[in-house]
Amino acid sequence: MTSPATTSGAPLHAPGHRAVDFETRVDFDRLRAYRLDRARAALESSDCGAFLLFDAYNIRYTTQTWIGGALPDKMTRYALLTRGGEPMLWDFGSAARHHQLFAPWLRPEDCHAGMLGMRGAIAPSAGLMVDAVRQIRGLLEDAGLAGAPVGVDLVEPPFLFEMQRQGLEVVDAQQLMLDARQIKSPDEIMLLTQAAAMVDGVYQDIVDVLRPGIRENDIVALANKRLYEMGSEQVEAINAVSGERCNPHPHNFTDRIIRPGDQAFFDIIHSFNGYRTCYYRTFSVGSATASQRSAYTRAREWMDASIEKIRPGVGTDEVALVWPAATEFGFADEMAAFGLQFGHGLGLGLHERPIISRLNSLREPVELRPGMVFALETYCPGEDGVSAARIEEEVVVTEDGCRLLTLFPAQDLFVANPY
Repeated sequence: MTSPATTSGAPLHAPGHRAVDFETRVDFDRLRAYRLDRARAALESSDCGAFLLFDAYNIRYTTQTWIGGALPDKMTRYALLTRGGEPMLWDFGSAARHHQLFAPWLRPEDCHAGMLGMRGAIAPSAGLMVDAVRQIRGLLEDAGLAGAPVGVDLVEPPFLFEMQRQGLEVVDAQQLMLDARQIKSPDEIMLLTQAAAMVDGVYQDIVDVLRPGIRENDIVALANKRLYEMGSEQVEAINAVSGERCNPHPHNFTDRIIRPGDQAFFDIIHSFNGYRTCYYRTFSVGSATASQRSAYTRAREWMDASIEKIRPGVGTDEVALVWPAATEFGFADEMAAFGLQFGHGLGLGLHERPIISRLNSLREPVELRPGMVFALETYCPGEDGVSAARIEEEVVVTEDGCRLLTLFPAQDLFVANPY
């Protein structure tokens, strides 16, 4: 079988993070124009007069703004994109003022202070949603779009009900925005590659300390520290799973002390300038058993078989079919095994298009196209009933196949600090 190194070709460029005069790196003006053009094309392809966006990733895609910490998921920030119009943004008041000062691609008059209730902490009876919908309806009327459907991606029920009460027809915009976001520009691919390169380095840090006595949460702390030192914008999650916790996969971490001979796998999910990684690696600590090696070999074979399929024109059903059925590795059905033999798009969001699995791809396949970036994940439980192997590779579809973004060695089971 063709090895991933042969399939992927030369490594993608992952230049330094800062702007310099002597290399071509990410062009952020070009990136912003590309994303807004894609969003506008999605709107034009629909019957909608406007998109009203609450999804933090869609807001970033159209307005090129972001605020971090606990605020993006509070359903208070929103953006309005109208046919023929410039994007408008409602944000926390001080953030809106910051955008007016430092985001010149937005007109200052289109950056508004906004507050809808922070997921119900301010009750709808306070009238904030009434006022917001009235303002949006007025803007649509001013743009000559009264009566046209409004596409919405995510919404709180009281806000939806208020839109309907004030006579707005609401339709789904999330499908259109996800379609827009699935083809990545060269700048997006470079940012995804830079994010992956940061994790390459963190895995070297992990194997250097992966010895008996270290705890899962120690590894999580180390990875967070290193990523933020390297410029990560957000460390979304790190799975650290070892020993008897490997099978079944719990998708979390604990304070378990790692022991001699343990199998351990990690998933590092972070973003650099918004673009995310989902990057598993499996190791054995000090030594490896025959069961651990066998599980890893099978997980790697499934991974290589799926990578070999990745090229334009291939259906996601063809990729999913090279992975074992759920019943072949100990699960009752595909729903019970979802997320173990799996592929998912990567971009501003962790789970974008395409989603590849036997659960959905066999009934509704998607054709792979150049510019798609996604992660492929395989999992194989060990015959000992305790250990398991988990591998993940990020790939970009190219005209002649695919290229790997994830480069930390994974062709064979990596034994950390062998005895």
